[in-house]
Amino acid sequence: MPVRIRLARGGAKKRPFYSIVIADSRSPRDGRFIEKVGTYNPMLERSHADRVTLKEDRVRHWLGVGAQPSDRVARFLGDAGIIEKRPVPNQPKKSQPKAKAQEREKAAKAAGGP
Repeated sequence: MPVRIRLARGGAKKRPFYSIVIADSRSPRDGRFIEKVGTYNPMLERSHADRVTLKEDRVRHWLGVGAQPSDRVARFLGDAGIIEKRPVPNQPKKSQPKAKAQEREKAAKAAGGP
C-alpha cells in the first residue's frame, strides 16, 4: 500500500482550506484517509503562525515508515525543518522575444536609439 502525505481540500467555494493527511495514494483527493496530521490555510498571510500547522511527531513517524510527501507538503515540511528542502520543480523561465524582435532590438541599439 503506497502511502502519501498530501492535501485534502475543504472549505467553501473560493475559500479553500486544506487538511494535511496520510492517505493511500489510490484513494480520492478528498476521500478516505488514514490520519490527519495538520492543516494549511492559504487565505492567511505567509507570516501568520496558523497558516500551516503540523503534528511533527506523527509526520516524522509516517516518514519513518515510508510515506512520501507530495510536492506542496514537502515544501511545508522543508520550511518546518522536518526534511531537507527540495528545489522548487518546474520553475518557469522568463520568456524572451522571438528572433526577429531580438534583431530589431539589436539594430535599434546600434543606431543609437533607446
